[in-house]
Amino acid sequence: MTIPSAFRSLALATTLFAGPPALAQAAPDTPFATINAAAAASPITVTRLRGNIAMLDGSGGNITAFASPDGIFLVDTGIAVSRGKILKALASLGPGRIRMAVDTHWHWDHADGNGWVRAAGASVIADARAYQRLTQALRVVEWKHTFTPKLPAELPDLVISGDTTLHVGGETILIRHYQSGHTDGDLSVYFEGADVLSVGDTFWNGQYPFIDYATGGSIDGAIAAANANIAMSTDKTIIVPGHGPVGDRASQIAFRDMLVAIRDRIAALKSKGMTIDEVEAARPTADFDAVWGRSIIDGSLFTALVYRGV
Repeated sequence: MTIPSAFRSLALATTLFAGPPALAQAAPDTPFATINAAAAASPITVTRLRGNIAMLDGSGGNITAFASPDGIFLVDTGIAVSRGKILKALASLGPGRIRMAVDTHWHWDHADGNGWVRAAGASVIADARAYQRLTQALRVVEWKHTFTPKLPAELPDLVISGDTTLHVGGETILIRHYQSGHTDGDLSVYFEGADVLSVGDTFWNGQYPFIDYATGGSIDGAIAAANANIAMSTDKTIIVPGHGPVGDRASQIAFRDMLVAIRDRIAALKSKGMTIDEVEAARPTADFDAVWGRSIIDGSLFTALVYRGV
């Protein structure tokens, strides 16, 4: 494949940040270790969407794959332990090799596969702030894990600070930035011809989301990102969430409405001077938990996340 001029211009705009490489460490009973173990054990499920685009589920966050005559274009690279299963799943979509990938944000369950993807000869695109996060040592308390800087060969090699349009395999691909929401370096990827929008962790379909306050996320930012996704979609748009099943505009609206309702409830309780323990005891998410609280983020943890930001 000849790399489009837009890709070459991205390479010229690559921003480099300093940060010493180190090996990650994880205790065996942490959420981080549990998610990695699930990725190691889980199969990769392929859900075909439209326009030679599919969603791959089973390696942490969802992966979007576009198979074209120019090769395979990925949105997110999953957890590195899933490499063999991801490659097998991609082979079912077409014979081409991976040519490009986009990180929707820095979290390991979406970007840990960057190293093997780059080693296979592909380029990886990321927001400048997401790139910077990957070069830093970062403690995420809720995951009981400290992330250490990635090696240079494992970092994205195409770093962007503005919205970008690419033309790949007959498809127009729009890469757009959010304001700080889930993190401070979130991207969406829209396949214009197929009308498929991949939004990373700005949308957890049928699940309470994680909000990464350590790297710029907030409940208000999460709501703003959800509103942006609604504005970018129509009733015909397929939306690929960061977690959960394939979604659409209606499910994105339901997610936004849940965020707003719970944010408003917890803000009202906190404004009365209630402590986090008192707010959790009041169970402000109770009537949402049966639908939204059945995954890794339960009602108690989501209450704590929202309380932190109101």
